[in-house]
Amino acid sequence: MSFLIDSSIMVTSQVLFFGFGWLFFMRQLFKDYEVRQYVVQVIFSVTFAFSCTMFELIIFEILGVLNSSSRYFHWKLNLCVILLILVFMVPFYIGYFIVSNIRLLHRQRLLFSCGLWLTFMYFFWKLGDPFPILSPKHGILSIEQLISRVGVIGVTLMALLSGFGAVNCPYTYMSYFLRNVTDTDILALERRLLQTMDMIISKKKRIAMARRNLFQKGEVNNKPSGFWGMIKSVTTSAPGSENLTLIQQEVDALEELSRQLFLETVDLYATKERIEYSKTFKGKYFNFLGYFFSIYCVWKIFMATINIVFDRVGKTDPVTRGIEITVNYLGIQFDVKFWSQHISFILVGIIIVTSIRGLLITLTKFFYAISSSKSSNVIVLLLAQIMGMYFVSSVLLIRMSMPLEYRTIITEVLGELQFNFYHRWFDVIFLVSALSSILFLYLAHKQAPEKHMTP
Repeated sequence: MSFLIDSSIMVTSQVLFFGFGWLFFMRQLFKDYEVRQYVVQVIFSVTFAFSCTMFELIIFEILGVLNSSSRYFHWKLNLCVILLILVFMVPFYIGYFIVSNIRLLHRQRLLFSCGLWLTFMYFFWKLGDPFPILSPKHGILSIEQLISRVGVIGVTLMALLSGFGAVNCPYTYMSYFLRNVTDTDILALERRLLQTMDMIISKKKRIAMARRNLFQKGEVNNKPSGFWGMIKSVTTSAPGSENLTLIQQEVDALEELSRQLFLETVDLYATKERIEYSKTFKGKYFNFLGYFFSIYCVWKIFMATINIVFDRVGKTDPVTRGIEITVNYLGIQFDVKFWSQHISFILVGIIIVTSIRGLLITLTKFFYAISSSKSSNVIVLLLAQIMGMYFVSSVLLIRMSMPLEYRTIITEVLGELQFNFYHRWFDVIFLVSALSSILFLYLAHKQAPEKHMTP
């Protein structure tokens, strides 16, 4: 009876997560597009629901909600479903929609879709060869074979996003990095933009007048046909007439310049708004957060370097270790086990909420940046693939943030994976991503003033 009650709780929560994923899909990702493939919407929502359910089970593990055997069953079921989606269903449909957009392959799209899926499976399987991610006694069809490979991809994505976020967050929040923008700078750039637009209009008028003169002289109707006639019309012009090809090339160059000036003008206005915002109370608060995150970024880079150099992986979760150090330093009586449980629950809850929120915001920005009416289905499926792998990998890494007694079922469900490898791999990719982001933002910040100062 208790198993049925526990299962009804899990099913109810999954339905709620599915509904939230469905609304996010409709209200955020596809609000500017017509939904023609409901299978894409269902796959995205199901992936989101089972990803969130894994985080829910982590919280239930800490709080002791549900029976232990029920949690174990739902852990196994959840992992099997999410791996089935990530390894078999989503890659197949990505190939299917890619082939569907190619007219030459439209009649045999199912065959080519299967071919693309088999290609994905080959490279997916070969991915595990260079990494020490499995115990040798696991069979080729074991669930650990899939989790280990999904974990490598997901941890890599997490580390890349974390490294960039750790650097970009203080760079975005701190007013120290804002360049000084005055009304004079904006007016000068707007003046250049208006002059460029006037030149474009003037040259387009010349093209229109030249074409009208040619039409009146009958040269448009009587111009030579064929390949050599086309070459002649491009390379030569009638006596006393404009060279339309050269003028059109000048117009194209000026239009490209006008687009760049417009984007720079928008950037200056946005920077000026950020300067004004930084003077408000909320702006000062975010500026303080920027300094805090800059210290955190330096600390994370330092610790990642230490972990890589000395091949170090923590055995105790950070909360318990931090409380033990504080208690020993202050010399007070303190129930470390009791309070580490509650603080770990709060910490894991914060990590889960911020991970889900941050990933959804990133996915939305990424979708708007590169999507179109034809590619939107493929991109949504790619985002679902990234989201599922990201959340599976989060479970692998969050496990270390939990006290030892709460890791038991998670360790049993995930199997005998080389957990230490994933933490070392995260540190390596995080360090590379953070240092690359620092270099990139430094160059971008250095070149921005020079770009706006050019006449």
